[in-house]
Formats: sequence, structure tokens, C-alpha cells
Amino acid sequence: MNRPLSIRPPVRPRAVLTPLLLATLLGACTLMPAYHRPDAPVENRFAGDAATHASTTAVADIGWRDVFTDPALQQVIALALDNNRDLRVAVLNIEKARAQYGLERAALFPTINAAASESASRTPADLSSSGRAVTARNYTATLGFSAYELDLFGRVRSLKEQALESFLSTAEARRSTQISLIAEVATAWLTLASDQDRLRLAQETLKSQHSTYQLTQRSYELGSASALSLRQVQTSLESARVDVESYSAQVEQDRNALVLLVGAGLPASLLPQGLPDTRLAAASPLATIPPGLPSDLLQRRPDILQAERDLRAANANIGAARAAFYPSISLTANAGTSSARLAGLFKGGSGSWSFVPQITLPIFDGGANRANLDIATISRNIYVAQYEKAIQTAFREVSDALAQRNTLGRQLEAQEALVEASESSFRLSQARFDNGVDSYLSVLDSQRTLYSAQKNLIGTRLSRWTNLVTFYKTLGGGWVEHSGAPVGTELATREP
Repeated sequence: MNRPLSIRPPVRPRAVLTPLLLATLLGACTLMPAYHRPDAPVENRFAGDAATHASTTAVADIGWRDVFTDPALQQVIALALDNNRDLRVAVLNIEKARAQYGLERAALFPTINAAASESASRTPADLSSSGRAVTARNYTATLGFSAYELDLFGRVRSLKEQALESFLSTAEARRSTQISLIAEVATAWLTLASDQDRLRLAQETLKSQHSTYQLTQRSYELGSASALSLRQVQTSLESARVDVESYSAQVEQDRNALVLLVGAGLPASLLPQGLPDTRLAAASPLATIPPGLPSDLLQRRPDILQAERDLRAANANIGAARAAFYPSISLTANAGTSSARLAGLFKGGSGSWSFVPQITLPIFDGGANRANLDIATISRNIYVAQYEKAIQTAFREVSDALAQRNTLGRQLEAQEALVEASESSFRLSQARFDNGVDSYLSVLDSQRTLYSAQKNLIGTRLSRWTNLVTFYKTLGGGWVEHSGAPVGTELATREP
């Protein structure tokens, strides 16, 4: 019997893999188009920016603890960062994208497997050439890889680049989620504080109206007040009672909204008792700091960076679509040992190997490759438009925040003056009614004007605070906890 060619398994796999590795190194070209960042479709200056010089301190570098200085609000924000479910989903999406990138990167290398098998068969006597039943066994042990694609035209590399950009996009989405979460928590906390102020105002008004109603009712019983005056006071009393119930429900809804944002229960000690003094808002660095240049948004707004990462991913996908027009080369190889007896599996002369290269050249596909390339190109153009829209949206948000900031200070002063004038008018109307000069209708009008002015003052104070929150968010603030802290070092590396 002829002895098979003796091949030592430890040597032959290396001989097979050497040309494979050389081919892999040579396959470094890619058909992915060069990326060029689209020009920003906005002006070089924010609308409403009255500053004569650019800011030396980027708003995004100011820590959120230095912006929101109330200790209770700081604790609420910290709880939200630990418990908010949307933020958890954003973090998990990063891990999912990281794993997807790992899959695409792994495709650049062959998957080497070791396998051992036994096959046994029995041939009955009437089918055997010897007239006797024959049992045959075969034992094999191999090391090799199957259908490994040589990335000569960069298809796999383009897909890897697409997965990388998608991973970095989800990382930017996580930053954007955190920035939005901090702004939403601060806004919800301030809204709850303002509605508590409104509820307190309504309760004080109800108490005052109830006292007035009792006095008027006694006067009516003594015949010194008319039934009309009594009903007018009662109208004011019931209106105040309606507001008390309405704001009581609103406060509960605000508290529920805040708990949902935080993702955990809130102790009463962390709930606001009322809006902070607006003098603290005026003293905030955000109240006067210039916004910087519009180009800064391209580097600091995570939603813009996310849109650009998506654009880069779509650009990489074009390379994969282009590579489909070119030949595809795949290799299957293994080396090992085979024997009819288990004891002879690793003896000399039992070596075996196989090497199966395959080349696939697209000739006719009914236009599928062309359609896929068109889809990839159009998708890239869509992401260009979305990237430009993200810049325009950010530009508008900053401009709106600036426009409101420039007028809120003066609006607050005017509203405070209106409250003072309304209080004076109410006192004069009350005095004239007490002296019998005017009817209670003038008192009622003055009181309603004062009540409306006081509610509007609370709303203006809330707007003053929420404008600072919006300004901070629109310029990418909220990612760092303390001013001067390093920003997002995990995004500084090129690959995960």
C-alpha cells in the first residue's frame, strides 16, 4: 500500500497562512470616497448677539454644578444621572454599537478553528466485495479557516469604518442625552418652584377674599352693603378657590414629571419651596457671557457631532457598495492529520491538507449593484442635509436664547414696576370703596389686575431662570460636572 505524503501539521499551516497574511497586507486599498465636511449653512454671527468680542470661556466648559448652585437642585440632577432610564438606554446603545464594531473589525481576520472528528460506516456482506461485512473508521484532526475574504478592494474595511462611525455616533448621542436630561431636570425643578409660588399666591388671595367676603356679608346683614357688592365679592372668592385647586393639581403633576425624569423617588427635602431670587440669575456668568463664534457649535454640540458621525458612516457605506462591482476572493484552507485508527492519528505519514481559493466576478446582476450604490449615495446626500439642518437648528436655538436674554432683564424690571403700581391702585380703590366714593366693582377690577400682574411676575421670573438653562444647553453645556474638568476622554480615541 502506498504511504501518503508525510506532512507535519505544525509546519504546513504556517506555510498556508503566510501567503494569506501577505495578501491581507496588500489588500489595504479602499474605494470609500474622501470625506469633506460640508460648509456650515449659517452666518458668522448669531442673531441677537450684541457682544463686541468673542468669549474667552466656552460655555460648554462650565460645569453644571457651577451653573446650578442650589444644593437641592444639584442633588436632584445627580440622582437623575444615576437613575434616568433614557440615559441608561443611551449607555447601552453605546455598548451595542461597540459590539457591532467588534464584529465588523473581526471580519478583517480569518476565523481559525480546530476540529476533530470520527466517521464510521458499516458495509453489509452482500454489498462487500469480500463477501464479509466491513466496518470502516476514519479519524481526523484539522486546523484551518473557511471562506475568508481577501479585502482587496476595501469592502470589509469600509464596513468596519461605517461601524466605527456608528459607534462614535451613539457616544455623541449619549452626551446629547445627558445634556438634555440636565436641562430638563433643571427646568422641571424650576417649573415646580414657580407653580408652588403661584399656589401660594392663590392661597393668600383666597384667604384675603374670604376675610373680605365675611366682612361684606356682615355689612349686608346690617343693611350697609348691597346684594350686588356681596355677589361681586363672592365672585372674586370663588375665582380664587378655583385657582387654588388648579395650582394644587399642577404642583402634583410637576412633582410627578420631576420624579419621572429623575427615575427614583424624591425626598421632600430636595423639592423646591419657591423660585430662587432672580438676583442670583443676574449674577450667573451665563447672564452676560458672549456665546462665542458659530463655528464653535460644530465642535461642542453633541447633536451636530452625532449628525456628522452619521454622515461619515454613510460615506463609508459608499465604499462597500463600490467594492461590490469588483472581484471577490475568498480562501478556505486547513491542515491536519487523518488515520483509519485513532492510535495512528498523529504518527508520521498521516498529515493531510487542503487549500481552496475561490474568485467571484460579478457579470450580470440585473442592476442590483448599481441600485445599491445609488441607495448608498442618496443616503449620504440625505445625511448631508440632516447635518446642515442640525447646524441651522442649533444656530436658531442659540439666537433665540440670546434674543430672550437681552430683553428678559428689562421685562422683569417692567413687570416688577407693574406689580407695584397695581398694589398702589388696589389700595386706593379699597380706600375709596371703604369711604363710599366708589362701588366694589372698581375694587374688584384693581384686585384682578394686581393678581394677574403678580402671576405674570412669577412667570417672568421663571422665564429668566429657564433662559439661562436653555442658553447653557444650546451651547453644549452640561457634559462636565465641574469647570475645568476634562471633556469626554473616551471619545478622544479613534477606535474603541
